[in-house]
Amino acid sequence: MKRINIAIDGFSSSGKSTIAKALAKALGYIFIDTGAMYRAVTLYFLDRQIPLDDPQAVSDALRQMQIRFERDAQGRQRTILNGRDVEDEIRSMRVARAVSQVAAIPAVRRAMVHQQREMARSKGVVMDGRDIGTVVLPDAELKLFITARPEVRTQRRYRELLEKGLNITPEEVAENLAQRDYIDSHREDSPLRQAKDAILLDTSDLSREEQVQKALQLVKNRDTDKNHPHF
Repeated sequence: MKRINIAIDGFSSSGKSTIAKALAKALGYIFIDTGAMYRAVTLYFLDRQIPLDDPQAVSDALRQMQIRFERDAQGRQRTILNGRDVEDEIRSMRVARAVSQVAAIPAVRRAMVHQQREMARSKGVVMDGRDIGTVVLPDAELKLFITARPEVRTQRRYRELLEKGLNITPEEVAENLAQRDYIDSHREDSPLRQAKDAILLDTSDLSREEQVQKALQLVKNRDTDKNHPHF
């Protein structure tokens, strides 16, 4: 089968990363976690107290960052920032609270979009984020937009954080998700929205296995399934 690029967009904790990783593994494609890239930038800014309202400081900081992905001995993808594994740090609530604000900065988006497009130049990429189908890879051969009910997303994120040993309440998680949804959907530069040719996939009542199977079905039958905008 001809190698294509797959763009996956959607809300936080909707299942888009789960689907993207599984698709990449099943197809032998490269998975590019754009959310991790923005989280890595956010971590760098927080650690160095970069003022977000200072364009020069932001620009200088971006030039000092190198982000790449590697797999560990267990085959898990890790985010590497300037040679350091920051995968666990970027998943903290400290970063989650600030990432949407950082990602809304035009200079940050331009820098990350440039890197992401370069990664996808040779095809065979599954990329997930919030503006992949609309901005980063508008010509992707398959676009999915993943969503789920707010209460389902809250529970998924809450369980994930508990498993990592973080002390947090469901209310705090719900508030963070709502805030990120608003910022992501209302920012001036590359807001979160469903591309016109993207297929909507609601994962609210699907197990992880069912989510992946639905997505794989869409890949295998993309030519006919594009006529059906909702699953």
